[in-house]
Amino acid sequence: MKRINILFFSFFCIWMRVAAQENKQVQEPADSVKNIAYIDSIYQELPEVMITGERPIVKAEQGKLVYDVPRLVGNLPVDNAYDAVKNLPGVIDMNDALMLGGQPVTIVINGKVTTLSIEQLTALLKSIPVSRIEKAEVMYSAPARYQVRGPMINLVLASGTGKEPSLQGELYTAYAQTHYESLAERGSLLYSGRKFSADLLYSYTYDRDRRVTDKEALHTLADGSVHQMDMYDVTLSRNNNHQVRLGMDYNLAENHLLSLVYTTAFTDSKHYATVVGAQNSVTDSYGDNQLHNVKLDYQAPFGLKAGASFTYYRSPGEQLLNSTLGHESLNFLSRDNQRINQWRFYAGQEHTLGKDWGLNYGMAYTTALDNSYQMYYDPQTNDLLPDNNMKSRRREQTLNFYAGLSKSFGEKLSADISLAAEQYHTNIWNEWSFYPVANFTYMPAAGHVLQLSLSSDKEYPEYWSVQNSTSYMGAYSEIQGNPLLKPATNYETTLSYILRGKYVFSAYYSYTKNKEMQTLYQSPERLVEIYKCFNFDFSEQAGLVAVIPFKIKKWLDSRITAIGFRYRQKDSDFWDIPFDRKLYTFVLTMNNTFTLSTKPDLKFTLTGFFQNKAIQGIFDLPRSGNLDAALRYTFAKGKAQLTLKCDDIFNTSTISTRVHYGQQNVNNHYMRTTRAFGVSFNYKFGGYKEKKREEIDTSRFK
Repeated sequence: MKRINILFFSFFCIWMRVAAQENKQVQEPADSVKNIAYIDSIYQELPEVMITGERPIVKAEQGKLVYDVPRLVGNLPVDNAYDAVKNLPGVIDMNDALMLGGQPVTIVINGKVTTLSIEQLTALLKSIPVSRIEKAEVMYSAPARYQVRGPMINLVLASGTGKEPSLQGELYTAYAQTHYESLAERGSLLYSGRKFSADLLYSYTYDRDRRVTDKEALHTLADGSVHQMDMYDVTLSRNNNHQVRLGMDYNLAENHLLSLVYTTAFTDSKHYATVVGAQNSVTDSYGDNQLHNVKLDYQAPFGLKAGASFTYYRSPGEQLLNSTLGHESLNFLSRDNQRINQWRFYAGQEHTLGKDWGLNYGMAYTTALDNSYQMYYDPQTNDLLPDNNMKSRRREQTLNFYAGLSKSFGEKLSADISLAAEQYHTNIWNEWSFYPVANFTYMPAAGHVLQLSLSSDKEYPEYWSVQNSTSYMGAYSEIQGNPLLKPATNYETTLSYILRGKYVFSAYYSYTKNKEMQTLYQSPERLVEIYKCFNFDFSEQAGLVAVIPFKIKKWLDSRITAIGFRYRQKDSDFWDIPFDRKLYTFVLTMNNTFTLSTKPDLKFTLTGFFQNKAIQGIFDLPRSGNLDAALRYTFAKGKAQLTLKCDDIFNTSTISTRVHYGQQNVNNHYMRTTRAFGVSFNYKFGGYKEKKREEIDTSRFK
């Protein structure tokens, strides 16, 4: 609470000064009475019957769908970029992962790469005020010039330079209560000038959690004996996260922009777990990580974009484990660390040619050095134990070349095609891959858009998952690394049709070779369950998507999203139980906004999500869903917003997993309070218009 008071006091002082300046600027002119009389006369002469129109929230621009985000979320209790992206048509949040057309989507800021892990992406987007977003460009197949492959969403944010000098900002704080409390704070400042602008963002989150796992398992060994492995796990956790971002832009000359960004993040977490039953254990673990990134970019008016960035990431951890299983026991203190040094250089050139032709080409080079270790010690003597220690120094290099062409054939048809060639080099792999991309857009009439997208992609494994390491969750459960993991290659095609600028219908097909996935396996040699990442032969998915918005007068604004798809996953060398599994399933979401009052501005939202059964390797995932409600009050001429909400009203979003395949028999019943009652408040001062910086790629960090 002390941190909240300091934050509010600091920004309150700034707000008082800015508000005083605003009051001077909004004084009425001398002829204001005449203006009012004139407007009133217009109202008196209007006919009794009026025809009102509705501006479309989406339009097509050469291979991408452009959404007017302020209009899309204007009536929703949305206060950050993550919630704004979730409300884009076709985007759903499945198990805390953003998906577009049934596939993971890459978020890009102002056309620059932002490939993040799920956790990093969520934290980033939740720290960005929604008021910064001008529009969202949705691409089911990103052209090579973005240096992103597969589905992509580009969030375009306002620029600060070229304006009269001003200071603007926003305050935000939120509190939520599940089993324990959680807290979020955010403060933003932007200085804008004619040639120079600087923006500062600080965000802090704190949360505690309690997770319970009731495991029911039958473990069959090679000798035919069957062992009942029931156990009850209670894990308590606490997390702190700080993020600070400072960015500066300077216009060297007209359309010559130099940008420098420094980003740092600090996270610490603590976990305490107790297990009783077939296994009895106590685990006390602690971890913290820090991220530092410096990025320099330059843009020229003749289409050149070039830049360099350096990232330093460090993630040390410590675990004290005492566990017994029958006559066997584990008693150790482990220390591990992952340290990444990563450099990235890129340059790209775009040309506008005659007769609506466009040409682009460029290259990117990335090199990363991963220094990691995991050591086991005797907790009494602190002596190094002889087994399962790992120390690794691993270098990775990626070289990418791309070229693309775009062409508009009149006002109705446009095409954008590109090809990228990429070399991936480690001490195990050294191979070239080619990634073709194509987007074709046809607009037969106003408000009607037909789009065909073809894309290819490669997914690289996380750095830690390819280490030759073994981690323990107890005497019965262990996590093994896989140094032979291959990058996965994905091919996808999507056909979309937009009707009247708002109804979206899509059909898609996706095929992923060497799909990487972590699964569970009960060893027939000993009483242990192993979690390990494997490359499947392939994973494929085909589906249909429909997005149907509708309104009832001015009091209800709703949108239904339905996705039906077919899964297939195959692995012919998965331990001793190869599988080829298929499943038909669907996902339904519905967003409803009720306008309770316009004066005062009071809105109520009710959002529902339902996912039918799913599969993940040999895992079976049951049905799940949630119902969220929120009440939003906007006041102080739209600058202040107070939101009361309850997420997951019926506490139904947590799913339990089941493995019943061959001799594998495990039921994990996860019990966690996900019903959250919360309140949030945010205040904008100085007109608040700010840009957001691109993020650092931490998707493969531990």
